[in-house]
Amino acid sequence: METQTWLEKLKDLLNPFETEHIANFIRTMNAKTVMENPWIIGVFVVIFFYAVVKRSKFVLLFLFACITIAVLVRFTMPAEGDSFTLSTTLPFAFGALAIGAVIIYITFIKSE
Repeated sequence: METQTWLEKLKDLLNPFETEHIANFIRTMNAKTVMENPWIIGVFVVIFFYAVVKRSKFVLLFLFACITIAVLVRFTMPAEGDSFTLSTTLPFAFGALAIGAVIIYITFIKSE
């Protein structure tokens, strides 16, 4: 009987990780929900500590790219229903170029 209750508790705990729930989250996600989701933030924190401990430049650059692109999309994309204008497109384009320039500089030009 004790095993049965333990399995029920485990089932309730793992219920949010069912494929249907994950697929629904992916279908409905946007930049704001991704940046505010504690599970995604936790995964980034774990990957960050791994990269610092292992001193992996490429993993840190990957995290830098993911986080800066998410911030860039959140603050430069127009609100839902609005159209793209020059004032929203130019900051996005130059921000993406800056991110790419930093990644190329650190990867190929800067020596340790």
